[in-house]
Amino acid sequence: MTSQTSQALRINKVQLSLLEELTNANGVSGDESEVREIIRKKVAPFADEIKVDAMGNLLVIKHAQTPGAMRVMVDAHMDEVGFMIVDQDGDGLFEFVQVGGGDERQFISKAVVVGRQKLPGVIGCKPIHLTSKEERLQKISLDSLRIDLDPASKDQAKRGDFVAYATRFSYSGDTIFAKALDDRLGCATLIELLKTVPQNIEFLASFSTQEEIGLRGAKVAAYDFEPQVVIAVDSTPAYDFARPDGSENTQYNCKLRGGPAIYLADRGTLSDPRLVRFITNIAEEKKIPYQYRQPGGGGTNAGALHLTRGGIPAVSISIPGRYAHSAVMMASISDWQNTLQLLHDVLANLSPAVLEEERP
Repeated sequence: MTSQTSQALRINKVQLSLLEELTNANGVSGDESEVREIIRKKVAPFADEIKVDAMGNLLVIKHAQTPGAMRVMVDAHMDEVGFMIVDQDGDGLFEFVQVGGGDERQFISKAVVVGRQKLPGVIGCKPIHLTSKEERLQKISLDSLRIDLDPASKDQAKRGDFVAYATRFSYSGDTIFAKALDDRLGCATLIELLKTVPQNIEFLASFSTQEEIGLRGAKVAAYDFEPQVVIAVDSTPAYDFARPDGSENTQYNCKLRGGPAIYLADRGTLSDPRLVRFITNIAEEKKIPYQYRQPGGGGTNAGALHLTRGGIPAVSISIPGRYAHSAVMMASISDWQNTLQLLHDVLANLSPAVLEEERP
């Protein structure tokens, strides 16, 4: 690896500024255009081909320097969870539904922005002063909440407008705080990879849409690209708290600052064991910290990617983050750095020989 490449792979103020721009932009599933335009401008100097397909995916190709090179697709989704206005209910009050999977317990009093005009608002409910003891013991239902805008804005908001959290990016030490780190961290990583992509592969970069509502964009992108291998780069929830009684938490799925999380299995995918073995061997050879994302619920675009056409060998590598699908997530700069380094080294060493052995 050259010193120039090593420098390009470091996470510094340039990369943090990129992530800030990406996370401060809004891209609720089905409305990713603001994020897509930022990415398009960032990747244009490094891409050989760029196009936007019918699903709104941004598809980028960096050609190999050798004929017959392996076609490798790396995917990161642009969309984030959010809401949609469905009806008006009084002066500046609007009924809404979820877009993607969120937790209704976390919605109350969160600042939001509505529509392309980014009208400021807040998710409100009945004040605690006026609730009964029985009400306080009940789970808050979505239909009891409203998005509250300034009455002067009531005619500017309309049914079908997308709503995003208004959280702004910040960081302190090794810790990043932002909305939509799932999966703008993946998008930022993919942008950085495009700057230094190894010349031994045909690099197919998919910035995909609508992952949070059913892995929709990635499947279309993979059908177009026809890759031989796919890697989904995402952010996975880190449930690594200590137990209230102080005992060890043995049910965590991955840990913050534990390094990139390599998937063995999730709700939608059994990762190709040949790729898992290859990636972990590279990590150990290069002394890059890594962890296994424990099998269980959730999933990534790999769930759709590996079922495209005649089937594609697939694996997911994710950056751990706490408080996924909420108004603010936490992630580690060192985990991001190690994920970027691991992906680069994996791509630089990937060849058809990795898949010569039949899948078990």
